[in-house]
Amino acid sequence: MRRYTVLIADDHAIVKEGLVRLLKEHDFDVVGAVGDGLELMEAAKRLRPDVIVTDVSMPGLSGLDVLNRLKSERVESKVIVLTMHHDGELATRAMRSGASGCLLKQSAGEELLTAMHQALEGRMYLTPALTKEVIERMAASSEQSEPQLTARQVDVLRLILEGRRMKEIAALLQLSVRTVETHKYQMMEILGVESTAELVKYAIEHRLIAE
Repeated sequence: MRRYTVLIADDHAIVKEGLVRLLKEHDFDVVGAVGDGLELMEAAKRLRPDVIVTDVSMPGLSGLDVLNRLKSERVESKVIVLTMHHDGELATRAMRSGASGCLLKQSAGEELLTAMHQALEGRMYLTPALTKEVIERMAASSEQSEPQLTARQVDVLRLILEGRRMKEIAALLQLSVRTVETHKYQMMEILGVESTAELVKYAIEHRLIAE
């Protein structure tokens, strides 16, 4: 059976040593244990471990900073973030930044092992103590970030979904063809699509037009 490699980062020696013992007892190969974010980045790029277990609050670089840098450096290690703070906002930011798991430091060792195994299987793990708050925050953020179209753009989009041509839409809305095309291209830019077909697909999938 393969022994997965793990890199540990925590600025408290007792915590670090405890994690090393726990993981070695459960068939993980601990390839390094560092005490700050800068050391973590250097070790992660050099060792490319399967999993990184890191405190979110460290000297040099925070765990959140490390997550963002790992992404830019294309280090594909799974990252489990540990925090002593019962903070849904912090956990949400960690998951959005690419963490595969987020646990409280008060969590039992078995929970950390569960999180690591789930991460290695390509799944995400969030400690139950933070799940409800994180889901609520992510849902609220998603609603706030939903692209907003003007009333006129919605009129144009509705007619595009009906299969109308630009000239027909212009006549129905008493606009010039050029103005209608401008509205269409503005919507494409707002929604991040590159063709009329993609615009139609996006509008249907995201239910941009009320039935």
